Amino acid sequence: MLALGEYHTMIIDRDVSPGLYLRDAEGNEVLLPGKYAPEGFELEDEINVFVYLDNEERPVATTLQPYILKNGFAYLECTSVTKIGAFVDWGLDKELFVPFSNQVTEMREGSWYVIYMYLDERTNRLVGSSKFNTYLKNEAVDVAKFDKVDLMVSHFSEFGAHVIINEKYQGLVHKNTIFEDIRVGDRLPGYIKRVREDNKIDVLLQPEGYKSVEPNAQFIYDELKRNGGSLPVHDKSSPEDINAYFGISKKLFKKAIGALYKDKQIELTPTGIKLTGNSQND
Repeated sequence: MLALGEYHTMIIDRDVSPGLYLRDAEGNEVLLPGKYAPEGFELEDEINVFVYLDNEERPVATTLQPYILKNGFAYLECTSVTKIGAFVDWGLDKELFVPFSNQVTEMREGSWYVIYMYLDERTNRLVGSSKFNTYLKNEAVDVAKFDKVDLMVSHFSEFGAHVIINEKYQGLVHKNTIFEDIRVGDRLPGYIKRVREDNKIDVLLQPEGYKSVEPNAQFIYDELKRNGGSLPVHDKSSPEDINAYFGISKKLFKKAIGALYKDKQIELTPTGIKLTGNSQND
């Protein structure tokens, strides 16, 4: 039987009135409804399809790309709430069911939630769960300092942005290292800063260094770009003025502009800092 919730590369076997029957190398078959048939297809062509259950609980193929795969996470909108649970839009005709027992709090129509999707072995149905932390295990971590990873922002706290790492682990981007507008559901690259002894993982949104170890340098450089190439703040400015402009301490500010000055990206003037001629032409 074809695995549900996954993509499969299949062969167009025959053309029938409901659509196209597809087969794989093991002889498994599935129907691709006619509305998804590719233009100009020929029998024996290869096609990549996603397999799930239709409204009559039969395996069916689609060329649509769902927002979530089996054992994966996505930020999805709740489209309806019924007596048995909620339904979320995952990009396919049949919506994804989230039972009440799988909800952290009672879901509401029109609200968005981080959802994990798995195959319920008892019913053989794909179902969702907003209890996503249940499926993130940091017991055996296979990432290390400096590794580039895939992130999804799951929620925020007083400490910063909590993220899902490589669809496997929980991690934290500390708020004093966030220099861009990020929101729940965003997918973006990240870099492992540290794996603690208790396997908690600290993550950065920029590689360590300028544009590596000193992420504040890139932030200040971008702020200069947005403000016409100059700002009335320098290393003699008060900590309050620096914090008002950049939201960082004077110590971090001086370290950042030092990196930019060394890299010949900025000039230091009696009234502030400004981009060099070369930088302004970038």
